[in-house]
Amino acid sequence: MKSPLNPDDYKALASFRYAMRKFLSFSRGVLLAEAELTPEQYEAMLALKAFAGPAGLTIGDLSERLQVRHHTAVALVGKLVGRGLIDRKSGTADRRQVFVRLSSQGNRVLQKAAVIHRRELRERSGEMIEALSRLQK
Repeated sequence: MKSPLNPDDYKALASFRYAMRKFLSFSRGVLLAEAELTPEQYEAMLALKAFAGPAGLTIGDLSERLQVRHHTAVALVGKLVGRGLIDRKSGTADRRQVFVRLSSQGNRVLQKAAVIHRRELRERSGEMIEALSRLQK
């Protein structure tokens, strides 16, 4: 049986959650002001940039990356396609498969938002790492 949590464990858990909430609050504000994106749209674009092959990612792969249901990913893709931030194309071998990838405009918007997020994470990461380190003991 695992050892029970001690007061320091609770403090570390709470500290990590607090740091994450501060970052996510910052993120929501920046995404809206700088790119008119929702956090989910930003996460989808990050996933496409980081994990898409030459053809892109399938909607199924994107839904897995985002941990959302398939129809939620489809709706998200529709909004991003409508804004010209991603391109959608049917597969050549199986036309039922749909691949999505960032458009050139999507790449520009993502880069702007990602630079701001990286800078903020660099400033806040010490607090998060310290809380996580306390939990590893």
